[in-house]
Amino acid sequence: MNGFQGKTAVITGGGAGIGKAIAEEVAGRGAIVIVADIHEASAGTVADTIQQNGGKAYYARVDVTREQEVARLIQDTASKYGRLDYVFNNAGIAKGGDLRDIGMDQWNKVFDVNFYGVLYGSLHAYRIMARQGFGHIINTSSGTGLLPQPGNTPYCASKHAVVGLSLSMRYEGEDLGIKVSTICPGHVQTDIYKNMEVANIANEKVVASLPVKAMDTKEAARVILHGVVKNKDIIIFPANVRWAWRINRLFPRLLDKAWLEKIRNLRRLRQEA
Repeated sequence: MNGFQGKTAVITGGGAGIGKAIAEEVAGRGAIVIVADIHEASAGTVADTIQQNGGKAYYARVDVTREQEVARLIQDTASKYGRLDYVFNNAGIAKGGDLRDIGMDQWNKVFDVNFYGVLYGSLHAYRIMARQGFGHIINTSSGTGLLPQPGNTPYCASKHAVVGLSLSMRYEGEDLGIKVSTICPGHVQTDIYKNMEVANIANEKVVASLPVKAMDTKEAARVILHGVVKNKDIIIFPANVRWAWRINRLFPRLLDKAWLEKIRNLRRLRQEA
């Protein structure tokens, strides 16, 4: 079943990674895609490629930490096309390290993008969708929005906030015709960790400690859209993240050693540095 033919879809963080893959997949299914990103050149490249492949796509520069820019993006889309069907609030950043080394400026930057960027997109889309009586908001959290991630606590906290926001909005939107889903992926082949700032530790050492195997972004996009079409509340993948989430809910102490080992490994890197 194709729920995207002729629909409009706004995707923030659409210039790279999961956002790019979602934009390409949604456009391939017949939607009009607005690729939004703070990196205008990247967004333009994605939109141009989609058009060259026969799809309908346009790009826009947007800084999701600025509410007015997000509001204008969503309002302009609804005005231009007469409807707002899908909004993927996907933009995200990571800044990690030992809590002793992380300043409030880093906390604020992470929350400005990962939480407030999602909040702005959600609220402005919600109001338009409430008036029109339909629409689907899809917010990108993370597997770490359901589980601890010591050593990356600002990111983890912001993603937990996205889950709480999205699940609450889902029930508020039910009687208004608004659907809300939350994406909670594990390790996917994106540059988020490559671009991550780690306090007092060389980034490449942290990246080298990550799992080698990561899901391809195109496969991730297909899993996400399958969940969107089915209107799932939380779209969790791959399987190891689903199982970790279930185990943590039922037997939380079983994973204690894993979480402790994670921060101890980071502190070993910190000491070496």
